[in-house]
Amino acid sequence: MTDGQEQAYKLACQQLASRNIEELCRKTGAKSVDSSKITVEYLNQAYLVTLPNGEVSSWNNDEEVPLKDKILMLHYLVSARGTPASNRLITFKQLPGCASYFRVFSQMTLTPFLDHFGEEPLLLINAGANLGGHKAGYGDVSITINALPRVPITFVLWRGDDEFSPRGSIIFDSSISDFLPTEDIRDICVGILSKLIRSLPLATQRPPKAPPAH
Repeated sequence: MTDGQEQAYKLACQQLASRNIEELCRKTGAKSVDSSKITVEYLNQAYLVTLPNGEVSSWNNDEEVPLKDKILMLHYLVSARGTPASNRLITFKQLPGCASYFRVFSQMTLTPFLDHFGEEPLLLINAGANLGGHKAGYGDVSITINALPRVPITFVLWRGDDEFSPRGSIIFDSSISDFLPTEDIRDICVGILSKLIRSLPLATQRPPKAPPAH
């Protein structure tokens, strides 16, 4: 926990406090429980959000919700515009202002994605099932995970051959910027990959590759 995270959480709580529950549910796909509580699905788990204080708790158990996850859910609730899905897919590079940041995003996401699944892409299907992922029709193997109700994220793999190494991509509906800030899109992708990798059998998990020597 950092001071920055604490401040981000407090600010999100303040922004959420003035929102109307019915409008909130309409724009986000969250579900109303009563006049002061809603539930939101995040990575295949249900969470209870209490208004106006923004408290976030697990719906199914008493486990403490990590502060970063609380922030991501609250940012979704306060940022969502309710934009219909465009059914036009884009990569992180195509998000507004992200072209110059794509190399960093790739190192944080695509590099570990290929390190762990590139040689055995079918592992992605089983790993994704734990997060509610379902097969998608892209590349050689792909899954779509509903990170949040209106935020589908698709992970795509192409098998390698004698000439080319395996390739991977992470794609989004182009409406994603109407639901989350760019930094949160990055963090959700990193978080999903971490969960996918942790769900692999220990025998197939690989240590991160060392950076090249200079």
